[in-house]
Amino acid sequence: MNQIVKTQILHTDAPFRLESGDVLEHLDIAYETYGELNERRDNAILIEHALSGDAHAAFYHERDRKPGWWDSMIGPGKGFDTERFFIICTNVLGGCSGTTGPASIDPATGKPYALSFPPITIRDMAETQRVLLAQLGIERLKCIAGGSMGGMQTMQLFCDYPLQADSFICIASTMKHSAQQIAFNEVGRRAVMADPRWNGGNYYGEVSPEAGLSVARMIGHITYLSEKMMQEKFGRAKKDKDAKVIFRPSFEVEHYLDYQGISFVRRFDANSYLYITNAIDNFDLMGSLRSKDRARGEGRQRGTPLDALKSKRGLVVSFTSDWLYPPSQAKEIVRLFTGLNVRVSYAEIETDHGHDAFLTDFEYQTAIIQSFLDAPS
Repeated sequence: MNQIVKTQILHTDAPFRLESGDVLEHLDIAYETYGELNERRDNAILIEHALSGDAHAAFYHERDRKPGWWDSMIGPGKGFDTERFFIICTNVLGGCSGTTGPASIDPATGKPYALSFPPITIRDMAETQRVLLAQLGIERLKCIAGGSMGGMQTMQLFCDYPLQADSFICIASTMKHSAQQIAFNEVGRRAVMADPRWNGGNYYGEVSPEAGLSVARMIGHITYLSEKMMQEKFGRAKKDKDAKVIFRPSFEVEHYLDYQGISFVRRFDANSYLYITNAIDNFDLMGSLRSKDRARGEGRQRGTPLDALKSKRGLVVSFTSDWLYPPSQAKEIVRLFTGLNVRVSYAEIETDHGHDAFLTDFEYQTAIIQSFLDAPS
């Protein structure tokens, strides 16, 4: 029988200060939990989602046909075993699935924030999760884990508050974007903003910029797959073989990208896409750690000294065919944390599934993650 779960919303009216200095007077955080918190309250694992994810990581919502986005990894006997661990997943700040973002109502105006929503960072996302953990009475995490953008949040939270987590698992991620990675995101953002229906971000209550967001998703999805996988799955096969038909999808791969674009716009807000990809592009873990040390020297940094990372544990996982966040970038993460005296394990999984392997190739990941979580601290 499918396990049913509901997304919960934490409402807080305590002012939330962003890294930019802006303040949100009201904050909603959407989250889901799986498993049970033990009496010692030390078996909690925080799961971080990627760009297009949300708080619904596992199990089913009522009347769902499909489970949460990482159901293959979260559940009884799975990589993150809900018979042993209490799993938490939140929707990120700036998102559009229950957590405060551009589509949320600005209490000052009674209208959606749209582009008046302040800029956000990966660190801001991590800080909202600490608000939730405090509300849940969880002072320490067994592990923080996530893939892609989730890996960025994982590293940021682990480095800022090393006393709050025993370990981290970073999958298919990077410490900072290269020029090429920024370029792909910028083309996606331009596609959204070039759509006349975007209207400077003020499209709420009207038809959203579906065409632009769909193109942005198509561009992104190309980077999630490997060339070999696309060739094997689609090749040059055609659905429409009428030679007179031009400038509309005829190749199988074109129809596939159409499907991905259409399904994305049905569940995602265009402004959230702009804000979140901007946060991803501006993420720089090394720069963040340097600024943290400078700020601490001035007596104004929240968090814990980096020395507290000594003897902590980490696992970094990459995939051979991932050309969005290739193994070379994963190895840079390993070198950084090794230099910080974290005991880091590294696994490079052979696969043709590209970046999306962290969502699909669960057998090897399960064995690696279970082994890591079972190892003594």
